[in-house]
This record gives sequence, C-alpha cells and structure tokens, in this order.
Amino acid sequence: AEVGGRLLALRLEEGDRVVEGTPIGAVDTVPLILERRAVAARRAAGASRAREASSTIAALEVQQVIAERELSRTERLLRNAAATAQQGDRAEREVKVVKEQLAGARAARTSLVQELGALEAQVALIDDRLARSRVVSPLDGTVLARYVEPGEYVQPGQPLFKLASLDSLTFRAYVSGAQLASVRLGQQVTVRIDQADSIATLPGRVTWIASAAEFTPTPIQTREERADQVYAVKVAVSNSGGVLKIGMPGELVLAGDSQRE
Repeated sequence: AEVGGRLLALRLEEGDRVVEGTPIGAVDTVPLILERRAVAARRAAGASRAREASSTIAALEVQQVIAERELSRTERLLRNAAATAQQGDRAEREVKVVKEQLAGARAARTSLVQELGALEAQVALIDDRLARSRVVSPLDGTVLARYVEPGEYVQPGQPLFKLASLDSLTFRAYVSGAQLASVRLGQQVTVRIDQADSIATLPGRVTWIASAAEFTPTPIQTREERADQVYAVKVAVSNSGGVLKIGMPGELVLAGDSQRE
C-alpha cells in the first residue's frame, strides 16, 4: 500500500495471473477528496485576493502619476511665487503616501502569489496521493499469496499480496569442489526435472557462484554426504510453459555428470 486507509477492494486471488499496470484494488479516498476540496477553496479565495491586489496596484499607479504631476505643477508655481509653501508640502506628501501605499500593495500581492504557490503544491500532493490510492500490479506475474481483505485498514508500506514472475525461475544447486572447475558465470547448462513418465530437460544459465564452500544442505542429502563441502550456484531457467514450480527438485547437468538440487 502506498497510502493508508480502508481497503475498498482487492480483485485478485492466489494463483491469478496479472498484467503490469492493471488496477486490482483501491484504498478509500473520501478523506483525500474532502481535503482537496478544502485546499482548492482556499486556493480560489487566494486567487481572488490576488486579483483584487492587482486592481489596487493599478489604481495606486494611476494616483501616483497624478500626484507626481501635481507636485511638478506646484514646484513650478513655487518658483514663480504663485503658490504657498503649504501647497508644496501637501503635494509632496501626497506623492510619498501613494508610493508607500503602492509598495505595501505590491508586497501583499507577492505574499499572495507565494501562498497560491504553496496551495498549488498541496493540491498536487493530494492528487498524487489520490493516484497512489489505486492498487496496480507492479509487474506481470502470478499471485502467490494474499495478505488482506476488503474492509481492512492498511498502512503505507503494508504488504497487500505477494506477486512473482514465474516466467523465469532461479534454480539453486550444489556442486562439489571437483565439479566447481567446470562451472563459470554465464555458462549455458541443462536442468532436468522428473515428470509423470519421463524426464524433462530445460536450458539454463549460471548467474551466481558462491565464493565460499558450505556443508551440503541437511534436507536433501544423507548424513554421510552432509559431511562433504559443496559450492552453491544459481541458474536462471526459462519457465514460459509453466512446467517448473517453486520448490520443485531437479538436477543440474555438468559435462555428463549431474548434481541433485
């Protein structure tokens, strides 16, 4: 789960094959939708205040032009002794007041624009969480296990189901020290498995070789054989036909010899 909440649906069962990107469930999104509406309303109100601030700035700019024109006219009259000092002070004060009002209005608009940016980010974050409320298959594969049921509350990061791509399986085998020399990374090998009345042969490729020896695993060898040390190897085997199953035993064939998994 990428978000927390009540699981509304989970449309899969163990053994189902799913395709990457297919919607298979959903987490309750009502709280997120309500939160988004509240933030969107605040965003709309902020945008309205920003438009009002722009209108106020435009009006103050006109007043500033008129006040500066009046100040220039009064200064000419003062030079010709056709106006009083009081008239000059008044004109100068009008210009300063309008400039201060204009600076305040511009600062307020800047603050509103920043607030709108924060609200836009909140809306985008909620939209992302809404998108993550849909449960989609992360890959093409088969459902191995299902951990939750609709109606349960889930937390972010909680496993909902176990999915694996069974088109290619990793076959783990153990080779003796004498056989190790005939194994190399990338080597094409053969894996054999038992069927009803025959032995199936599948191609594989060595993808990993242990760097240290270990005792033969207890479940698959006798007490005497467990005293021998072996090296673990991993082989990628194509399973496009679905013949291989998880946990199935088999044999790794090496230059005419075989080693049971």
